[in-house]
Amino acid sequence: MTDRDGIFAGDDPFAIARRWLTEAEATEPNDPNAIALSTVDADGMPNARMVLLKEIEAAAFVFYTNYTSTKAREIEQAGKAAFVMHWKSLRRQIRVRGTVVREEGPQADAYYASRSMKSRLGAWASAQSQPLSSRAALMAEVAKVTATKGPNPPRPPFWGGFRVTPTEIEFWADGAFRLHDRFVWRRNSEADPWAIHRLNP
Repeated sequence: MTDRDGIFAGDDPFAIARRWLTEAEATEPNDPNAIALSTVDADGMPNARMVLLKEIEAAAFVFYTNYTSTKAREIEQAGKAAFVMHWKSLRRQIRVRGTVVREEGPQADAYYASRSMKSRLGAWASAQSQPLSSRAALMAEVAKVTATKGPNPPRPPFWGGFRVTPTEIEFWADGAFRLHDRFVWRRNSEADPWAIHRLNP
């Protein structure tokens, strides 16, 4: 791809994604690792929400959540999801579609242990996406969990990670007069894992 240079240069899309995220960490005022995660329910009705991407691995993207949440139930029903990372300060975005599996081993334990104490206790206290009678009820549950789980609570069995393995990654950068630059990487074969195409804006 002769004109895929500059910010688009490289043969590893995950390395490009990590590079862009590192740049965004220096320019975005809040949560440069925020992604808009899209799922579908059993009827095919789409859902979207913001979550925080926690790792860009060698071949996948990882985030964490409550496994009883709406997003988790929809992911496990479909086995697929999509997300977009958008940085206004850089005028860039990355779009990802792929298959999803749980990450609930030592990696999830390590990430959970790295969170603040209040966040760890909050994971135990919140029945995410379920009806809540009041803020006071939630805080009472936090107090209860604080008393029963002690100073070093283990990762809840209903809380962990999801790993998105892309079948498609698109890198987008703003261009003058809305003539944007777009390159899409699509899974091809084991011998030649990615087919790369420039797209019209």
